[in-house]
Amino acid sequence: MRLGLMALPLAFFALFFAYPVVSIVGRGLKDGGQWQLSRIGEVLGDPDLLHVLWFTVWQAAASTALTLLIALPGAYVFARFDFPGKQLLRAVVMVPFVLPTVVVGSAFLALVGRGGLLDDLWGVRLDTSVWAILLAHVFFNYAVVVRTVGGLWGQLDPRQEEAARVLGAGRFAAWRRVTLPALGPAVAAAALMVFLFTFTSFGVVQILGGPTFSTLEVEIYRQTADFLDLPTAAVLTMIQFTAVLGLLSLHAWTVRRRESALRLVDASQTARRPRGAGQWALLWSTLAVIAVLLIAPLLVLAERSFAGPDGYSAVFYETLGSAATADSTFAVPPLEALWNSLAYAAVATLIALVVGGLAAAALTLPASRGRAAGKVPTAGRLVRGFDALLMLPLGVSAVTVGFGFLITLDRPPLDLRSSWWLVPLAQALVGVPFVVRTMLPVLRAVDGRLREAAAVLGASPWRVWREVDLPMVRRALLIAAGFAFAVSLGEFGATVFIARPDQPTLPVAVARLLGRAGEQNYGQAMALSTILMVVCACALLALERLRLRPRPRTGPAGGTPIDHTGEF
Repeated sequence: MRLGLMALPLAFFALFFAYPVVSIVGRGLKDGGQWQLSRIGEVLGDPDLLHVLWFTVWQAAASTALTLLIALPGAYVFARFDFPGKQLLRAVVMVPFVLPTVVVGSAFLALVGRGGLLDDLWGVRLDTSVWAILLAHVFFNYAVVVRTVGGLWGQLDPRQEEAARVLGAGRFAAWRRVTLPALGPAVAAAALMVFLFTFTSFGVVQILGGPTFSTLEVEIYRQTADFLDLPTAAVLTMIQFTAVLGLLSLHAWTVRRRESALRLVDASQTARRPRGAGQWALLWSTLAVIAVLLIAPLLVLAERSFAGPDGYSAVFYETLGSAATADSTFAVPPLEALWNSLAYAAVATLIALVVGGLAAAALTLPASRGRAAGKVPTAGRLVRGFDALLMLPLGVSAVTVGFGFLITLDRPPLDLRSSWWLVPLAQALVGVPFVVRTMLPVLRAVDGRLREAAAVLGASPWRVWREVDLPMVRRALLIAAGFAFAVSLGEFGATVFIARPDQPTLPVAVARLLGRAGEQNYGQAMALSTILMVVCACALLALERLRLRPRPRTGPAGGTPIDHTGEF
């Protein structure tokens, strides 16, 4: 049964993930049918590429440390404090995480770049500064720490820490000895996920780094698209893939640690109004950080989209739908990218739901009857390996996947290079992990005895799923669809290669406009970014309303930063 459910996801990943990646790496490292492994040494000996590798690791580590420093107080505030507008603010905090990286880059470009707000007011520009990249990464990953650590923090019983203080421990000592050990695995898991996202950063660095700064992902794109140097791109892909595997292994280890027994309570019972000057100061400082770091860039992005040559107007929005004023890099009016993106994302969401739903069902099946024969450990390794496979698209170079689509899916029966389906297939690869991580905690919380009782009464496996599982996971399915839609809408790394000139997506259109000089192009890029921001924010707010409805307990707090509370 498990293998049957895994068949379609395995086939999908083998055909549209493993095959393109392995093929492009093979083409890069083979010459005349012979492996050119010496190329690895040449790349690792290139000072410029070593600098790219060093900067990739350095900026990921700095971004992770800065994100933890800024976001951990916010995690505490959302976990322990109750204040007016808290639920709305939780949704606002989540908006940056679901925004496309191109929009994040555009928002910070509007704030700190040439012609941005700080440039207009005080002549300050940070668009070619590493600080712009680091702050943009904090902006993007703030919600990861708040949801991962804060979600667990809010469920820890505060009476344990209070008991330690009654026994004579100071406030800090009680927190260090009681709360910190319980939060440690969650903090480690959040840090690993932030490091993974920033290590593979593409859109943010591409827009804010300019020619000065380059991560491995950006360099793979440059070597592939600008120089057609497949051997170098292949070696860099292998380096990134190895690093991602290591990070995912560490993450799996932290997840298993988080599944240890903890005394958890309902999060709503631990939150209370701030008391004392210190707690009020922490609340107001957190609100100030959210306003300056998370809300201000989005407001400035919207403001720049209305800042026309003759004052504030909607001129940039009006020209988006006109083919006569469209930039020469577009075969269609830029606004058509919106309808293209919505259609692509809708189809990608359907694909991700089917593939991810089957994968989640396979991961939650109980152990087989082979326990006595010693087969369960083997099955356990199979499940863990399958679970890791599903996470790989979040860390493997999307640029490599996109270019691999072009060079592998070009002959019958899979001649898809000019097919409309190529884009949603690539986007679905990114959506599947979110579907799996959303569905897993809910499926694992379903009492297996209900399934067994239905089977004993003669229900087929399909009817058991329809009558038992589906009613309990319907809301999680809707939330999974929303997240798959949002991430598909903003996918950029692979789409930039495979989107046809007459059918661009919104992120591709924004990147093209930002890549050309002129106030008109810049204004249209800000307008398209604002439209994309609004669409993603609306999707997120709809998800937040679903999340806030009463729901049954979804199981233990173990899992990834995306699934440990069953909210995503």
